[in-house]
Amino acid sequence: MTESTARPGRRWLLGVAAVVAVLLVAAGAVVATRLASRSTPAPGPVAGPATPTPSASAPAPVTTSPTPPPGADLTGPLNLLIVGVDTRVTVPGWEPHADAVLVMHVEAGLKRAYLFSLPRDLVVDIPAYPKSGYPGGRTKLTHAMSYGSRVPGDKKHPSTAQGYELLSTTVSRYTGLRIDAGAVLTFFGFDRLVDALGGVDLYVDQRVASIHRRPDGQYRPHTAGGYVGPQMVYEKGTRHLNGWQARDYARQRYIAGGDYARQRHQQQLIRALVGKILDQGLARDPGRVEQVVAALGNTLVYAGGGRRLVDFAYALGGLPADGLVLVGLPGDSVTAGGSYRGEQLLPVARQFFAAVRGDRTEPFLKTHPTLRVRT
Repeated sequence: MTESTARPGRRWLLGVAAVVAVLLVAAGAVVATRLASRSTPAPGPVAGPATPTPSASAPAPVTTSPTPPPGADLTGPLNLLIVGVDTRVTVPGWEPHADAVLVMHVEAGLKRAYLFSLPRDLVVDIPAYPKSGYPGGRTKLTHAMSYGSRVPGDKKHPSTAQGYELLSTTVSRYTGLRIDAGAVLTFFGFDRLVDALGGVDLYVDQRVASIHRRPDGQYRPHTAGGYVGPQMVYEKGTRHLNGWQARDYARQRYIAGGDYARQRHQQQLIRALVGKILDQGLARDPGRVEQVVAALGNTLVYAGGGRRLVDFAYALGGLPADGLVLVGLPGDSVTAGGSYRGEQLLPVARQFFAAVRGDRTEPFLKTHPTLRVRT
């Protein structure tokens, strides 16, 4: 049974596409290494009797200014939008949904970054988008991707790039942050990424029983009464997870803490992957970086706002291992007439956005320590 046919209801795709930003960091170090090797002068001839001595009247060698590295002008601050989407390509007419929306704010100097999530069901104002014919409206954030992806006259081939554009505009207006670049990673791309890295070691901070998977990795049958059969269970403690396990664990929201706990698990998984990449020395191995990127194939869509991926890769290459701070923004549900309408963030989230815009993120978190996500 495939993921798209495992259940008739909507999917809750693992929202950890921010690992794409991790790849940018690793790739940045590789780019730096390559450029450094190219700028190293070739060894001169070995001195010996036949080596001529330059005359005093010989013209001085012409020197040229070194070519600046890619993205040398990207000094921060930067805001990267990372999106995890459920494309469900096997379902005719299905539009991509943003099942995970994460923002990574990198401070000026590019030595510290803050990663936070926006709930997929966050009630927001989505602006009109003429490219897709969407008139605008107030609804859940996840719909910005699907409404923007519509191609007039072509229901079979939605545009993920268009969907990202509308989602990016929506996020920017909601947070007040300029979005400099971003990426979209599909459902299948995450599995490939984790497996290409050889799995990941993660501290599971609470017992999580999967509603989707059996212990052997197969999907649980779905009946009129819900899912049935044995469940994969992730017990509290440090665990080594492969691709499907990592995605399955971090996609579960019917647990203590609900969707906000799921956001925390997604961010913890990202941080674990950062450690994995650095511990393996991946950033110093161009071959491994290329292998991982190749594994993603067309499951990755990059949006650079006119800048090349290599520019951001090089700029982020100097981010230290302990420079990624996880931030959890609290919220609660929105109801109308007794019916669930979506999610809203508490006022402290708006204060956090203002602090980020004013370059006061760290001082703000020191006065609001409960916003830091800890393992």
